Amino acid sequence: MTKPKILVSRRWPEAVETAMVEKYDVTFNIKDKPLSTNEFKDALSIYDAILPTVTDKISSEVFRVKNPKTKIFGNYGVGFSHIDIPAAKAAGITVSNTPDVLSDCTADITLTLMLMAARRAGEGEREVRSGNWEGWRPRHLIGTRITGKTLGIIGFGRIGREVAKRAHFGFGMKIVVQNRSKIGNDILIRTNAHQVDNIDELLETSDFISLHCPGGDDNHHLISTKQFKKMKNSAILINTARGEVVDDNALILALKSKEISAVGLDVFNNEPNINPELMKFENAILLPHLGSATQETREAMGFRVLDNIADFFEGKVPRDKVA
Repeated sequence: MTKPKILVSRRWPEAVETAMVEKYDVTFNIKDKPLSTNEFKDALSIYDAILPTVTDKISSEVFRVKNPKTKIFGNYGVGFSHIDIPAAKAAGITVSNTPDVLSDCTADITLTLMLMAARRAGEGEREVRSGNWEGWRPRHLIGTRITGKTLGIIGFGRIGREVAKRAHFGFGMKIVVQNRSKIGNDILIRTNAHQVDNIDELLETSDFISLHCPGGDDNHHLISTKQFKKMKNSAILINTARGEVVDDNALILALKSKEISAVGLDVFNNEPNINPELMKFENAILLPHLGSATQETREAMGFRVLDNIADFFEGKVPRDKVA
């Protein structure tokens, strides 16, 4: 029996690639660079499945192919705003993602950013490496503690709940959440969280604001000029969701005018081309999209994709179908 032809858009963990080759006729993107729109269009006529990542921009133009051979996009990642879902549906192509398996590690990186921003760890590390540290002194690199502070979480799905658990039980933080749907009391009570009706209320009361909402048009520039003006001057913003959720220009102005204290970012608009203005701020913690970057999680993500495409080729509905 002929094996389904699979295109993998970037290099994956070795264990996953080995398992994939045993079951499918696989083509790897050896260059490990983002594929172009035309390369994806060509691939739709050749492969039964395409396995993209969050770095691939798959616009409606990609799907303008007559009678595409591709029938499923097994996305390597939980977010799928980089894929034009209506266009995929119109082309008769199923899309799946990889929820659950990266919640813990993304929550961990969120707390990493919170601690780094609050305790000015990036500044301190750069000072030590540059040889400019003059030793301990009482007024040197004074930051703020996170213990007992209020954490506002926008988007209270799997990752947001894991962040709340770590923040509440690890640091005694008060948890305020805003979510597009009502969260059950049985979930809120686990971290003594309080749900508010609108973002403004959360912004006005929070010492730290952490973004865990989906990307895409619905949340494009959800945090912009108006929202920064609602925040405390001492507030610290953390984004491990999607770059487009934050308006870069508004963020830069907020940092310049000291409307907020600091920012921690693991995601950016137009990755990897970060707005150069952000580089100028000592109080901006900038990480290269490390949210899921552990061996355990990256392998689990890959095997989750394989589970989904196996479901599809066996005539089942993929367990993580999003379209």
